[in-house]
Amino acid sequence: MTMLKTLLQHPLTRGLDIDDPDTTTLRRQIIANKPFLRRIYQEWYATIADAIPPPHGFILELGSGAGFLTEYIPDLITSDVFLCPHVDAVLNGYELPFQTGSLRAIVMTNVFHHLAQPRRFFHEATRCVRPDGVIVMIEPWLTPWSHWIYTHLHHEPFDPEATSWEFPSSGPLSGANGALPWIVFQRDRKQLSLEFPQWQVHSLTPLMPVRYLLSGGISLRSLMPGWSFTFWRSAEQRLNFLVQRSAMFVCIVLKRNVV
Repeated sequence: MTMLKTLLQHPLTRGLDIDDPDTTTLRRQIIANKPFLRRIYQEWYATIADAIPPPHGFILELGSGAGFLTEYIPDLITSDVFLCPHVDAVLNGYELPFQTGSLRAIVMTNVFHHLAQPRRFFHEATRCVRPDGVIVMIEPWLTPWSHWIYTHLHHEPFDPEATSWEFPSSGPLSGANGALPWIVFQRDRKQLSLEFPQWQVHSLTPLMPVRYLLSGGISLRSLMPGWSFTFWRSAEQRLNFLVQRSAMFVCIVLKRNVV
């Protein structure tokens, strides 16, 4: 399996320090230059934009450095944990520099599972997001298929057996538990409701059992040309039962209760 990963590894990512800000900038370039992968991000971003309630209030994105969500949400406040191009603010999810109730949404793509202290994030989100606001995220998800993929072909830790939401963090990107979204929003949903009753899990929408893998993601070579994207999207749509049982990702929408 190690030989396969080495064979498939994207040449621009070899030997990189994941926690180096320059790596995030390079990932932005990789997404832009891989048509199949860029189409995936476009679909994710459209899904996120559709879930955001109407004005008033600001919209904050965490972990913006490699992405282009501003093409779908023009008034977005972009942020990352370190200084990099195309980002408005340097901040983390634990201390947000916003007034109480000033945000109508916090959004993120593949960021929540890097939050080593998710309870601190929920406390800040509860303070900053207005009643009827949302948190919207695209995250890895646990299915038998995704469990095999994430534990054999992915570089990040993936531990659905973890008893704690928190985990030791070696760095902002190298520290992770890819199973954290499933743990918090599925396995431990009752615990989430007890600790943070201000939030309701509005929807969990499984996504993409095959397409992200075919894209190669950010770290691996693309296995399919960009022109085949529409075919593979149609195939997944026709096989909805496969998406439900074998999804690699999920769109999570949390709504801030009015009272």
